[in-house]
Amino acid sequence: MTPEAFVEIFREALQVIVMLVAAIIVPGLLIGLVVAVFQAATSINEQTLSFLPRLLVTLTTMMIIGHWVVQVLMDFFFNLVDMIPQVIG
Repeated sequence: MTPEAFVEIFREALQVIVMLVAAIIVPGLLIGLVVAVFQAATSINEQTLSFLPRLLVTLTTMMIIGHWVVQVLMDFFFNLVDMIPQVIG
């Protein structure tokens, strides 16, 4: 295995990880920000108030983009399988 092949696999793996995690986490972060602004504006100091909206948005996001996540992971796996001769030889 050449160092270039290893670096290419590692770079692609990191790219897939960042893309998938960002797609799941960013909507929850945005809802958390909206709830935090609402809490600051109304002086409500309940910490559990922001948990339920973030949970619901994260679960909804995972349901909506689940097919895309599986497709990206399958494409990455098939790409790894296709690279086996290049890695071995």
